[in-house]
Amino acid sequence: MVPAAFEPFLKASPVCVLARTILERLFLPERLDQLFRDTAQRQYQHELLFSQVVELMLATTLRTESSLGAAYHKRAEHMPVSRQAVYDKLRSTELGICAALVRDSADQVAPLIRTLQATRAPLVPGYRTRVLDGNYSSATQRRLRVHRDSWAAPLPGKVLAIYDPQLDLVTDVFLTPDGHANERELIPQVVPHIGANDLWIADRNFCTLGFLSALHEADAGFVIRQHGALEGALRGERRALGRCETGQGYEQEVEFRHLDRTLRVRRVTVVLDQPTRDGDTEIHVLTNVPSDAADGCRVAALYLKRWLIENRFYELAMTLNCEPDTLAYPPAALFAFCLGLLASNAVALLKGAVRSAHGAEAVSELSSYYLTEEIRTTWVGMNIALPGPLWEPLGAMPLESFAELLRAIAARVDPKRYRKAKRGPKNPPPTKKPYQNGGHVSTHRLLQKRKR
Repeated sequence: MVPAAFEPFLKASPVCVLARTILERLFLPERLDQLFRDTAQRQYQHELLFSQVVELMLATTLRTESSLGAAYHKRAEHMPVSRQAVYDKLRSTELGICAALVRDSADQVAPLIRTLQATRAPLVPGYRTRVLDGNYSSATQRRLRVHRDSWAAPLPGKVLAIYDPQLDLVTDVFLTPDGHANERELIPQVVPHIGANDLWIADRNFCTLGFLSALHEADAGFVIRQHGALEGALRGERRALGRCETGQGYEQEVEFRHLDRTLRVRRVTVVLDQPTRDGDTEIHVLTNVPSDAADGCRVAALYLKRWLIENRFYELAMTLNCEPDTLAYPPAALFAFCLGLLASNAVALLKGAVRSAHGAEAVSELSSYYLTEEIRTTWVGMNIALPGPLWEPLGAMPLESFAELLRAIAARVDPKRYRKAKRGPKNPPPTKKPYQNGGHVSTHRLLQKRKR
């Protein structure tokens, strides 16, 4: 199914071949340029194609190049414009194009995961789960003139993402260049994406009567923590649920009034064993999911699943360069972050292929760090030995054939090589002593003192 020239790399690093095969399909230049033409409202393509900009940024995102400037320098003889023109293109990237990249990647990857039969079990049978959360881009360097008279960290924007845990994909994003914007300002953009039989899980910042009512009217379920500013009228008696995962559970119905309508939902309260970081000793979770589909303790456990998308953001920050601090203009920074989300969807497909070939248990132990580290260190040499024309036929294969190819390559991956390094529980940190000789100590003297 692959040329004979691939065999040395299939033996030494099949996971890198698998990743390159996936990216070849997701980053087809013709598809990217067509996506740009279909989505752009003000920008246009002339000498510099959108697919060329994506290629430069992808090299930076995957850490195969140290910076965008270094990526351009290696490809300068093939680039039709100057480096400054590339930066100018990035700084004016439309946010709609950034979001379309993520959406298009999910549209491509989802049918492949289903064809591989690598989907996860639904969190609640009969519901399609959606986890909603926001992420603000890390502070950039003070490279713009407007930054140079302040010590404050410049924030280049904020992202609201929808995560599908059954497919392990980020399916959509909503962007704002304002790093100080409240996540609630983006909720009106989310509402059109609500579907019947969805189950939306979100933190209290998204707990507004408008959003809850929109979900309820669309026949969608929700599991959302109640915000302190949202007050309702409690109805009926508070019933004890027994022991939940993080504390003692209780349930009671609550009513809210919104636009002359009454919204009556279940309120699950968990009296926590340990206070939260904010000092809260109990939390209240609102849901309209029927009790026969999810009892009170199950609702409390579902709310904890909001951390799935937090874990995705953490993996992005640890394994990819999706927040380069040199891109100070918000459109450029958000474009880089969306490319990181696209790459993470590619990793989800890679794991789906491994799940199809080796089983779900093998994938649960995979470390994204070890996977991406091997891909990064093998990538450049493999692309020199196996130039682009050898990969192009793979990206254009029919869906069924491409899925079979991914499964065949994944069968040669040894999951044990990428197993997570588990550690025991953290011990409480010891009490630190004040400095005696300034702001430093001699490690050698401390070790000698311990021996005595």
